[in-house]
Amino acid sequence: MLRRPKPTDSEADLLREQEKFLTSGAPSAANVVRRPDKRRGEAGGGGGEDHNGENGGSQRDVVTIEDLPDQLPSLTPAPPKKSRFKANRVTFEDEGAEEMLDRQDTHISAVLSRIIERDTSSAPVSLPVFTGMAFPKVLHRSATSSQVPLSSAGGKKSIFARQIAAQRLMEGKTPLYCAPEAAQKHKPREQNLPPESMDTDEQTTVSSPRLVSGQGLVGPDSSGDTMQIHRENQAKIQAMSQSEILEEQKKLLSQLDPRLVEFVRSCKAQNTPSSASISKYPEGKSSKKNFPLENRSTESNYSSAAVLCQKSQEVEMEGEEEEELSPPPAVMEKDLPVKPQKEWVHMDKLEPEKLEWMRDLPAPRRKGTKQAMQARFDFNGTLIPPTEDLPTHLGLHHHGEEPERAGYSLQELFLLSRSQIIQQRSLALSTLANILSKARAGEYLSVLKASVTSTLLDAGLLFLLRFALDDGVKGVMSAAVHALRAVLVCAEDEEVLDCTFSWFRGLASFPLLPSAQEEEDEEDEGLDEIMKETAKEKEERKSDHDVARQDVVKGLLKMKLLPRLRYILEVVRPSPRVVHDVLEVLTRIARHSSSSATQVLDCPRLMETVMSEFLPTSWTAPSFPLPQSVYGLPLASAMKFLRVLATSGRHACARLLNSLGVRERLSCLLSAEPSELLLEPTEALRITTEAYRLWAIAAGYGQACKLYIDLYPALVKVLQSVHCVLEPSDPLLPLQLQRVLALLSLLTQVTHTAGCHQELQAGMVSSQGDECPPPPPVSWGHVTGLQASMLGHFKGFVKSLDNPVQKNSSLTLIPAYLLYLEAYYHQLSRQNCFKPVETLQELELLTSEVLLPLLSHNVVQDLIKNLKSSSIVCNVQSSHLGPESISSLPGLACPGWRDRPGLVVPGSPFPLLTGLGLLLETITGIHKGLSCKFTGVLLSEPVIGYLRCCSQATPTLSHTRAWLLRHEHHLLYLLLRLAHRLVPVESEVAKHASLYHQVALVLLSWLLPGSEYLAHELLSTIIFSKDFISEGHSGGPEAVELGELKLHEETHHHTSPSLQTVGALLREACAQLPSIRGCFLTHLAHLESSVLVSRDTLLGRNPWINSHLLPELTGPTLPSDWPFLPLVSLYERMGVSDGGGLAVEELPQGALGSVTHCLQWLLLLEVWREEALKVIPPVAKLARLSCVFLCSSDLFLEKPVQKLTWGLFRLLTRRSRLDSLDLNVSPPGLASFQDLYCALLAQYEAVSFGDRLFGCWVLLPLQRRYSATMRLAVFGEHVGMLRSLGVTLEQLSIPIERFTSPPEDSLPLLRLYFRSLVTGTLKLCWCPVLYVVVLSHVNSFIFSQDAAAQEVEAARHGMLRKIYYLTDEVLKKHLLLFRLPQQCSYIGFDMYEQLPPIRAKRLESIVGLQDSSDDKGD
Repeated sequence: MLRRPKPTDSEADLLREQEKFLTSGAPSAANVVRRPDKRRGEAGGGGGEDHNGENGGSQRDVVTIEDLPDQLPSLTPAPPKKSRFKANRVTFEDEGAEEMLDRQDTHISAVLSRIIERDTSSAPVSLPVFTGMAFPKVLHRSATSSQVPLSSAGGKKSIFARQIAAQRLMEGKTPLYCAPEAAQKHKPREQNLPPESMDTDEQTTVSSPRLVSGQGLVGPDSSGDTMQIHRENQAKIQAMSQSEILEEQKKLLSQLDPRLVEFVRSCKAQNTPSSASISKYPEGKSSKKNFPLENRSTESNYSSAAVLCQKSQEVEMEGEEEEELSPPPAVMEKDLPVKPQKEWVHMDKLEPEKLEWMRDLPAPRRKGTKQAMQARFDFNGTLIPPTEDLPTHLGLHHHGEEPERAGYSLQELFLLSRSQIIQQRSLALSTLANILSKARAGEYLSVLKASVTSTLLDAGLLFLLRFALDDGVKGVMSAAVHALRAVLVCAEDEEVLDCTFSWFRGLASFPLLPSAQEEEDEEDEGLDEIMKETAKEKEERKSDHDVARQDVVKGLLKMKLLPRLRYILEVVRPSPRVVHDVLEVLTRIARHSSSSATQVLDCPRLMETVMSEFLPTSWTAPSFPLPQSVYGLPLASAMKFLRVLATSGRHACARLLNSLGVRERLSCLLSAEPSELLLEPTEALRITTEAYRLWAIAAGYGQACKLYIDLYPALVKVLQSVHCVLEPSDPLLPLQLQRVLALLSLLTQVTHTAGCHQELQAGMVSSQGDECPPPPPVSWGHVTGLQASMLGHFKGFVKSLDNPVQKNSSLTLIPAYLLYLEAYYHQLSRQNCFKPVETLQELELLTSEVLLPLLSHNVVQDLIKNLKSSSIVCNVQSSHLGPESISSLPGLACPGWRDRPGLVVPGSPFPLLTGLGLLLETITGIHKGLSCKFTGVLLSEPVIGYLRCCSQATPTLSHTRAWLLRHEHHLLYLLLRLAHRLVPVESEVAKHASLYHQVALVLLSWLLPGSEYLAHELLSTIIFSKDFISEGHSGGPEAVELGELKLHEETHHHTSPSLQTVGALLREACAQLPSIRGCFLTHLAHLESSVLVSRDTLLGRNPWINSHLLPELTGPTLPSDWPFLPLVSLYERMGVSDGGGLAVEELPQGALGSVTHCLQWLLLLEVWREEALKVIPPVAKLARLSCVFLCSSDLFLEKPVQKLTWGLFRLLTRRSRLDSLDLNVSPPGLASFQDLYCALLAQYEAVSFGDRLFGCWVLLPLQRRYSATMRLAVFGEHVGMLRSLGVTLEQLSIPIERFTSPPEDSLPLLRLYFRSLVTGTLKLCWCPVLYVVVLSHVNSFIFSQDAAAQEVEAARHGMLRKIYYLTDEVLKKHLLLFRLPQQCSYIGFDMYEQLPPIRAKRLESIVGLQDSSDDKGD
């Protein structure tokens, strides 16, 4: 046997094996053959030797393997092949096989007998034409008068062939290439039709048949026979009524093969009359009923059957279309605006399908259609209703899909945006920009199903715009910039942020980063931390598409957007609108994050271009109000761009001030009045406003303070003219107000910075400059002179509230003055020059003369009434349709903010009350006696109602709400701080102490990143204050004890030990409140750095502030389950190891005290502040309390822990709570409760020592309504624990019916139940509760009369027989005579004295049947 070649064989080995093969004569596995080339006319089957000659050079060797097909198999199963000839054969059911064989016999005699000579007697014989010319006349194209029409020429022929045919016609001869019926066509129509049919409707009068040609008929006049048949068919059709024709149509359509019908239709389409043949008909007849060309085609040369089939189909289609749209008439030659001439080459045939665009548009779809329509937009981005009929001169109709509908779909706009025609690209991008602007404003939410912006982004809009930015055509590039601005920028978001800039900490903002989405990277699983990729490396490895899908701004930065924008500004020098769009896009990128702002600053020549071209130090006045170019003029949008960049961090602000010359620009713009800046008045006010804001940002870092000293006279001059510029009749009053507010914000920040000068000076001296910022140039003496002027202005605006004309302006400015006064007095109390006596007198005057009149003013009282309606917390379910929200491009959802209630609208009381609360916090801290004068603020009905609403609210957190929630949290915190001062001294305020405490508890879990200092202050003062837990010293514990006693009397049974001591536990918890506070503050020590940063920001310690950009919005500062924090943190340190066993370590020092304090606090909240814990699901509470058993082997055995956990268990298992405890859902932070329960079972087996508390904890999840998985775990894997689970029915505070009802239906579990009983694993003395439960389920199962599967019925019979033959009489008696569980009984259940008759009969039938079968076997 020949062996196969091996890779190690040499060439000699291969040659040797080849020789053996050749000598053996064995057949080869493959043959080399020459496949015939059918295109060259080669015959097949000849092998490779037949074609060696001249074509030998082009041969190809083809290797064929036996049983291998020549072609690759198709991926989809091919339809079964059908014989074309078999389909044409006619067979009869009663025909025998012999007759069929005779009829289909192909013997040579049968073939020869069918050879018939064709009759050529009537065939035309053409002879050459004799002419006197030596050569034939040359044919010219212009000589077209005698050409044969294309339709009569037998199809598409060359010009020469048509000339020859025309010449033969002139000689009276039939063309050589024409069929016999073609010659018949050229006879006059009257010869073929009877006289009575010449004037009939053309719908049924057809000149000659087209399907039946007469070929193959024997006889000299075959075409005449065909026409005779055709005339008979026509006569029959004309004699029939319309209803008879329709009936015949239906019959034919039902009988004929559908493929035959399609063949007839295809013939009709091929034989559509040309323009020449149509034009020769009389005009009156051809348009008698104005049938469309498609319908007129039924007048072609069909057989009657074909005509009927086609007409039937057309009537049906017309009927369907008439319900929606009427079919348009076909384009005819007379409808053409230009008549075709005979001299035009290839223009003699009318092509209706190509002329469809010339016809009038069909009417739009009717209203009330239920079908979804494709959205179409006009050039302004307005959605066009599908029923609206717009005129065509608007340019909104085109030749795409649905030509009758005006407008462009998104798909069509995408296509046009990549067109080669410049105007189409520009128009498409401009339209997309308008659509995006309206979509971001939320105008399509009520009419479109999907989000337009999300759809466009998913379709690759960013890449489209990025490509368009690289377009060399300036118009296209400008349109792309405008579209990019529509994607990124929301003008109303920026407007609202500008309005809140002068609020408390309004200059700070959250970075507009998408919510972090944790991605599971399988490549990093199992690797060490050192080997894992960093976040930056993962980001660089991602494609542009993946990055842009998660974060639009980051994706654009990855696409090198910044260098392209710099090129546009520096080289292209576009129009003013494009410049503003670019600057707004850069502003939005800077708002994204500090890293994005750094990339903008680091982009080569970008900042230099902006500074030199749009913020020059000198310029000439523009000649027109709207200049053609803004290059060389200062722009407010450029100044705002710098301000947002400065917000990202103190280092970015320092680069702007020192390296890029912003300091000189500020000095240049603010040293003169806006009217002197050689700018248009509106632009001058805007750019000075932005300059003040940028300066305020810099002063918020303790920078640019020397500029304050230099420009002090100009600032004082502006302050003195405040009342003069705020004329109510001034059309620029809103801009003037924003400018004054920006100035007040600047002075507030400068005051804060100056107040830190003394502390920094002392710190620098003591630390010799180490780790201490340098003192700012401005000191306290530089700002004290402004206070008197500012206070005078403040009093003036308070008095202006009485003037209806000036009321709105005064309400706008008063909050900024309140913030300035708060900053002044807050910093004054920390100065060495502070004079307490004079300051106290000054504060008393301020209170009596300004603050109290302001609070009691009817305008302010009306504002306070809007507190609840303007709240974001209280109005979680807002009814208005907000703008589209995109996860990869977060925004503030501000479009339409003026038309709905909210924090920022003019009628909102939040800025005024926040400023007033800050000032009251400061002055009552200096002068303690003033706090009692402001009790009316807390006791007013609107404030009490607002706080009640807040205590029950559950606001959602997102970018669209966080920036507003932050301001509302400030107001809530300030109201609570005022309550903290008044509750101990004012009895009326103390009556609402529990309400304030409830608000403080819910606010603590709402506070956002950046407010860590507020959380620390709440924990330190109000949360654990005895004054706010009024129940602790007003009979609360005693009331709880009475309630427990009453419950005990109603239930009439003993409960678990120490349950009557909840009152005593509460008294002890109230006494331990200071220790509890210390415990929680210790466990929150990891937030210390964040607390210090937040403190510096909120208290105005400007030189220590590193950034006005708040931390990333990842969630609230504290988790919602913070009361469980000490317990959970101990479990994380000491808990179960990966293998499921306990990590054997001793508890750290103080762990017992921490757990005790945590349980005391939880008990107090569960009893008196249940609403504060409603955000935590009951299953999460149970899971976190389970840490008591899992974090140590003996912690749960400690007496204080035992008592407190018993109390909490009793509270969690109250009848009102058990229904809401759903263990089938996964608790937050855990994959499933079943996994936790398995860990509890393992821990119980290991260390429980039969503890009753731990036993109750393990029994709780075994209730019947929970998953059977946990019961299977007990009776399967952990069945050994049944010996020590000695909880009695009296100790279990859960009704036993919750374990026994309804009956168990899991057969594997029932078998485990039965096995545990009969094997003695489960006994009444060891596990009373589960013994009763198992008895109940097994008894219900074996005596159940319900129909069941054969397997279940067999299991019932088997259990019954085994029970009957049990030797344990007690167990047998319990199983057979069990009646109902009875918690009061000493054994836990009732029994029958004897079996009921039905059960006895069933037992007897099953056992008797078994006995009889056994006897037969014997």
